[in-house]
Amino acid sequence: MAQKHRSKGVHLGRNSNQRKALFKGLLNSLILHEEVKTTPTKAKAIQRLFDKLVTKARPATVHARRLLHAFLGDKTSVNKLVDELNRRFGKRTSGFTRVTKLGLRKGDNAPIVKLEIVDKSAPETKTTKESAPKPKKSK
Repeated sequence: MAQKHRSKGVHLGRNSNQRKALFKGLLNSLILHEEVKTTPTKAKAIQRLFDKLVTKARPATVHARRLLHAFLGDKTSVNKLVDELNRRFGKRTSGFTRVTKLGLRKGDNAPIVKLEIVDKSAPETKTTKESAPKPKKSK
C-alpha cells in the first residue's frame, strides 16, 4: 500500500540521490542557458527550487554564495545567479520563471515544456563604424 502521510514532494520514480542529481543538473542548465526543455512535472519541481535559490542569493554575501555552491556545486552558475540574475530581477519577489508548452516528444510521446527565466537578457550587439549602415549621400 502507498503511504499517504509524510509523502511531500515529487519522487519522479527515482531515489533521493538520483532526484537530487537530476534537480542539480536541471538548475545549473537553467541558470547558465536561461532556459531548459523538460517534462511538465520536472519543470514544476525545478520552478519551486529556483525561486528558493533566487531568494537565497538576494543578500549577495559570501555566506549566500557558499550556501548556493553547496547546493549547486558549480561556481559559474553561482556567480551568474548572484551577480547577474539577482540584479536583473530587481524588486520582483516571485515568479522568476515561465513555462511554455512545446508539444509532444517524438520518442515516447511525453509532453515537453520550456522552462525559461522571465527577464531574459537580449544578446548585446555592438555597432562599430564599419558595421553601422552608412547614410547615403543625396545629390
